[in-house]
Amino acid sequence: MSEALRLRAVERVYRTEAGALPVLRGVDLALQAGEIVALVAPSGTGKSTLLHLAGLLEKPDAGQVLIDGRDAGALSDAERTALRRDRIGFVYQFHHLLGDFSALENVVLPQMIAGVPRKAAESRARGLLQGLGLAGRVEHLPGKLSGGEQQRVAIARALANGPALLLADEPTGNLDVQTAAAVFDELLASVRGQGLAALIATHNPDLAARMDRTVTLRDGRLVDLA
Repeated sequence: MSEALRLRAVERVYRTEAGALPVLRGVDLALQAGEIVALVAPSGTGKSTLLHLAGLLEKPDAGQVLIDGRDAGALSDAERTALRRDRIGFVYQFHHLLGDFSALENVVLPQMIAGVPRKAAESRARGLLQGLGLAGRVEHLPGKLSGGEQQRVAIARALANGPALLLADEPTGNLDVQTAAAVFDELLASVRGQGLAALIATHNPDLAARMDRTVTLRDGRLVDLA
């Protein structure tokens, strides 16, 4: 089984007017392909910072971030951008879809940016959206979709480029309980079906219990709960 993500002694310190604010203090984490890990911790403990570092949106002040065995710290900015685009999928609490583009186009665009021909991109996008129960909604603009449908499109977009790693920050936190459960079912099925590694931040203990293991942040360090 291959290792999709490895964090080694990762540290992150924010500089404020009051001085240095350590957020992460030597975080270690390994995610294998096919493994889904819940990140459960109170607000303000560094969950989003950890996800940003794992997703190459920020750089650590110390330590290593490896994606698919590649040390991101040894890459150029262009290489980091390509690695993030091709190997990492993101799902946020708010879907951040492009409002002037259809559901289909929202899933096609990241593929075309990665160099996939439009016809192939549309075929994959339709397949992903159909798998998420949106076969009849592919031409709708986001404003014509329900909250649950919009988040399903966001999941399809995150999976569009065939990533090795999925990072999700409260992906159902903006949905009602029933819709959240249905969307989460589909997220898990999609991730497991494609054999991805996933790190999913959530405040919902019921959702966390359905993942392979749970980790939390305490005093800037990652601790396994199960």
